[in-house]
Amino acid sequence: MLKLLAKWLLSAAALLLVAYIYSGVEVRTFGAAMIAALVIGLLNAIVRPILVVLTLPVTVVTLGLFLFVINALMFWAAAGVLDGFHVQGFVAALVGSLIYTVLGVVIESALESLFAKK
Repeated sequence: MLKLLAKWLLSAAALLLVAYIYSGVEVRTFGAAMIAALVIGLLNAIVRPILVVLTLPVTVVTLGLFLFVINALMFWAAAGVLDGFHVQGFVAALVGSLIYTVLGVVIESALESLFAKK
């Protein structure tokens, strides 16, 4: 439970860092970042697997590169339903989702080593 809470808080901080690094993404407050991180996580857990299965032929033809488009769509969709989180367009969603994904991998790696069971 503590790991999940830490991941949520660090993901919200990562979203603020994405907004700081890249001007195409805007996050107004840390509270908005927390809600956006939650919505992105829910979309990635519920909607993304359905889209991956439905677009499997395109993903195979593009050698997996279409998964970047799906990630960008999830990022953009979260911005579309929230007030304090704004993405300027699809290209901004693509760049923002790439940065957010890299930060998410770093966060997950750090949390795995921190919460490793011995």
